[in-house]
Amino acid sequence: MHRCIALASVLLLAACASAPPAPPPTPMLTHATPGQMVAAIRAAAGRDPDELNVQPLRDPQVEDLREQAQRLEAQRRDADAAAVLDRALAITPDDPALLQERAEAALLLHDGATAERLARKAEARGAHVGPLCRRHWATVEQARLLAGDAPGAADAHARIAACTVAPPPRY
Repeated sequence: MHRCIALASVLLLAACASAPPAPPPTPMLTHATPGQMVAAIRAAAGRDPDELNVQPLRDPQVEDLREQAQRLEAQRRDADAAAVLDRALAITPDDPALLQERAEAALLLHDGATAERLARKAEARGAHVGPLCRRHWATVEQARLLAGDAPGAADAHARIAACTVAPPPRY
């Protein structure tokens, strides 16, 4: 009996010793702070007054929550702002602008995976053109940089330009 236990112990130790070491964590490809990343995302939206910019009608209660979240973010109360945006998403869960704002709040909370997931969900439900589209892809780009995924970041960066649609010619 003691031999079986000893043999089992030796085999168990051998199995543990032969397991490959865990891979080292992938290094981030950015040293930007969360605030700098969100500023870059918002700058990617641009400010062309002639560009197509689809804006849905908003629920007044949701609009109040969005404004409250903006005030909280300005006060650097990022977790509180995210919680308020979560309340707004409970009312209108498929609003692309609201999903995007929550994705940016996730970046401010150092949660790149959630930021990317929400940005992709927002992009799938959005207009696929205009400033909001650029913010979606800029968020994905920042999240991929955080994850150390250079090809994914490059792909997202390329998609930002595809969101810009020239205004129709005026005659």
